[in-house]
Amino acid sequence: MVQLNLLSALASIIVIFCFYVIFREQTRRSLPLPPGPKKLPLLGNLLHMAKDLKWKTYHKWCKEFNSDIIHLDIAGTSIIVLDTFEVATELLERRSSRYSGRATLPMVNGLMGREHRRLMHHSFHPSAAVKLRPHELKATHHLLRKLLDDPGIDGLMGHLRHMIVETIVSITYGIEVLPEGDPYIKNADDALKPLVIAGIPGTFLVDAFPILRIAPDWMPFADFKRKAKEWRMLARRMVDTPFNAAKRNIELGGAPPSFTSISLGNMDENGDLERQETVIKNVAGAMYTVISSCVLALMVNPDVLKKAQNEIDSVVGLGQLPGFEDEGSLPYIAAITKEALRWREVAPIAIPHFCDDEDEYNGYLIPAGSVVIPNSWAMLHDEKIYPDPFTFNPDRFMKDGKLNPAIKDPAHAAFGFGRRICPARYMAYSSVWIAIASLVATFDIKKPLDEKGQVIEPSLEFVNNLICMPAPFKCSMKPRSKEVAKVIRETAGNDYFVM
Repeated sequence: MVQLNLLSALASIIVIFCFYVIFREQTRRSLPLPPGPKKLPLLGNLLHMAKDLKWKTYHKWCKEFNSDIIHLDIAGTSIIVLDTFEVATELLERRSSRYSGRATLPMVNGLMGREHRRLMHHSFHPSAAVKLRPHELKATHHLLRKLLDDPGIDGLMGHLRHMIVETIVSITYGIEVLPEGDPYIKNADDALKPLVIAGIPGTFLVDAFPILRIAPDWMPFADFKRKAKEWRMLARRMVDTPFNAAKRNIELGGAPPSFTSISLGNMDENGDLERQETVIKNVAGAMYTVISSCVLALMVNPDVLKKAQNEIDSVVGLGQLPGFEDEGSLPYIAAITKEALRWREVAPIAIPHFCDDEDEYNGYLIPAGSVVIPNSWAMLHDEKIYPDPFTFNPDRFMKDGKLNPAIKDPAHAAFGFGRRICPARYMAYSSVWIAIASLVATFDIKKPLDEKGQVIEPSLEFVNNLICMPAPFKCSMKPRSKEVAKVIRETAGNDYFVM
């Protein structure tokens, strides 16, 4: 009798659960999609998509519909745009298991070729990233010497680009780059430019109509296939050439710690070594920084630069170079770094996610298979979180001479969300911090003068694609003193690696 009652109770629970599931699914099917611009038959919102500054268009629509989430249909592809930190946290962090997939962009994932992030997480977690700091310091000191030798008002962007790629190549492969005309740097420049263009959903028609992948290359509308083939070759050259050189150096012994050496050292000897090497090569691709934006901001905000120099002089000493050991004692430099990440975010649109399973948010249906786009630009310029958001103001992060923990760290949106968060974020932040601290300590950064002695005002324009970078600008950078110049010169040959 007891067993019969238990079986009856269990059957009742199962029936109730089944009714609940059916009711939930019926309720979900009756839920409306998030609001969005009116959709056309077949094309959906394809014709509404802006060619540039998509993040501003997304934000404008969210304002129009008074919603922090909107829905777009790009010729049958469901796109969900998240406009605030709250909705991004709820879906991409708290419900990360449903949104951890990588959005399928045929132009990037299929035709150009991109894969694998697990090794990046393993090699760039906080403790592992510390091992890579000598690379960052060496590249920064090289930048200081180049600025000292060639302080021309037109040379800053080139020097910064060289320093950024030198850091990437050094950290990723442990390779020394040439002061001028380095082939690894040229390969990286050639390969990364196409990714900036192709990484935005909807840029190429094939992203909306994946079936176009089978179109013959000779067809007039198949120009994307020819571009993809060329860009894929550039990407392979960028990755294969330095990887093979790094592997030779490691086999010979004495190679400094790098992403490649750490990853190769952690390979499973019982697994498919060739496959693992391919994974390592594919993830050793592209990283970027916000240093040029920060230099631009310091140039047009001399009061911020002066305040930062006073802090460094009081902590490190006038004419001395800062090191990572000073980071905890330089809160204003940290505030400048945070504001540089926020003010002109590198990636206005964070890495798209993929909704694996149908979901519901705030009474709206999120269809399975949707591409979910976090609008980082909107989050980092939310006036409720960052008043006067378009002004460069590091003091917003300060209180009583210390970092204010009540102000949201821009890293919450600058590096992505959930399981799609940038795995190299710790290394990226430390690279930016040491470069900013070193430039502030050693150079006066001012607006340049033309041949008539008139101030050249910067345009403050930015080149906007998947990655947002300042348009080339002129800048005057002079060492703060003869003693500073001497200290910079002495860095040559003094950089070393701790094994």
